[in-house]
Amino acid sequence: MFRPRVIPVLLLKNLGLVKSVHFKDYRYIGDPINAVKIFNDLKADELIFLDITASKDDRLISLDFVKNVGDEANMPFSVGGGIKTIHDIKQILNSGAEKVVINTSVFENPGFIKEAADVFGSSTIVVCIDVKKKFLGGYLVYTKEGLKNTGENPVEYAKLVEEMGAGEIIIQSIDKDGTMEGYDINLIRMVSENVAIPVVALGGAGSISHFKDAIDKGLASAIAAGSMFVYHGARKGVLINYPDERELYF
Repeated sequence: MFRPRVIPVLLLKNLGLVKSVHFKDYRYIGDPINAVKIFNDLKADELIFLDITASKDDRLISLDFVKNVGDEANMPFSVGGGIKTIHDIKQILNSGAEKVVINTSVFENPGFIKEAADVFGSSTIVVCIDVKKKFLGGYLVYTKEGLKNTGENPVEYAKLVEEMGAGEIIIQSIDKDGTMEGYDINLIRMVSENVAIPVVALGGAGSISHFKDAIDKGLASAIAAGSMFVYHGARKGVLINYPDERELYF
């Protein structure tokens, strides 16, 4: 039996915890530090924090926030939001994060991944690739909170990211974001079959069976989700939750 890593992804907007649908319609969920305390008790494998407006606002995620998470979290955590320089990464790691998640700056400067991997090691560098379906079929990579169409094919982009030295890829479907209707298995499989580094599936999870599909059919190395870990029931009442350990063996 296989036990994948299962990772809550927590979105930050103005230092509040929010959740989106299709990268829009943001709903305030609560205090992210309180969520960390609950995930401690629930024994989450790790956490990912993404400041969704940092790149658009041309700023770095709050280092004070990262330090606060580091003071509370009993598990490893990764941080993304506005990371552009080696100094940015150094500050974030010194504040307590284990990994950094890079998105927009990868497209703007692909060589930054190699530079960062050479300094901090590939295992520290995670690249998040946001993807949207084209109207007539196929996929394209987007940046800037899903607003900028890069024109890049996600498979070729993922291969470049791996070549440059990234240690892990998060492949996120904008179309599936917040729907809780299941992952884009085709997208995950396309990327997973073309790179050797771990691929984390994100976007659309609503049940344990969706996790299993991403692993068995999409060949993902790990599972990430947002809505599933902050909502409960058909009416989507806010409730921080995490699966029981016994549910996670496939």
